Amino acid sequence: TIDKLFIQKGLHNDLFAELWKLVRLRRINYKHVPLEKINRLTRKNHQGVFAFISPVDFHNIEDIVPALYEKGKNPLILVLDRITDVRNFGAIARTAECAGVDAILIPEQNAAAINADAIKTSAGALHKITICRTWNLKLALQFLKDSGIQLIACTEKTQDNMYKPNYTPPTAIIMGSEEDGVSPEFLKLCDGKAKIPMNGKIASLNVSVATGVILYEALRQRNDS
Repeated sequence: TIDKLFIQKGLHNDLFAELWKLVRLRRINYKHVPLEKINRLTRKNHQGVFAFISPVDFHNIEDIVPALYEKGKNPLILVLDRITDVRNFGAIARTAECAGVDAILIPEQNAAAINADAIKTSAGALHKITICRTWNLKLALQFLKDSGIQLIACTEKTQDNMYKPNYTPPTAIIMGSEEDGVSPEFLKLCDGKAKIPMNGKIASLNVSVATGVILYEALRQRNDS
């Protein structure tokens, strides 16, 4: 899978026209860069284009959800909103795989790079769990709602603790960035919110730890139901 493309600034020829069609058709992440930047990446004849290949395959959430229902599954989806730290992402993937998460949904932009560090931190989980990527996370969340999947945000902006929501129906749990949490526009879409109780003097957990806490509450409820 092509992760992203670097395309030389000012490139306009027949090759570029054909490439642009493929980029738009397959919705590949791209960036226009100076020729010098591509030259620093490779000494081969690159013709103004350099591709980064992802070590994992990406899927469309619109394909995965119907497939889960067809298999008789009760979907548990993990949505990551602007989680950009590679090691946090790898640790989250490892926990998600262990907790039985069916798919991780991430945005094309403002997401951690899936590279060797992420794979290593995940202990190989990124090769086992389904990773979905979307250009428009808001539309993807609306698709989940329309597909009968409730949205639960893990957030400090609620009085409801993490034990109140019922995670046994089809559920997507949204985790936000460590800087400012789940985006307000996504909070508005949510069917429920969950706050992790804190008794210490530090007001927050590392996002990978917080993800593990709430995922295992969901797993506990599902195993007990």
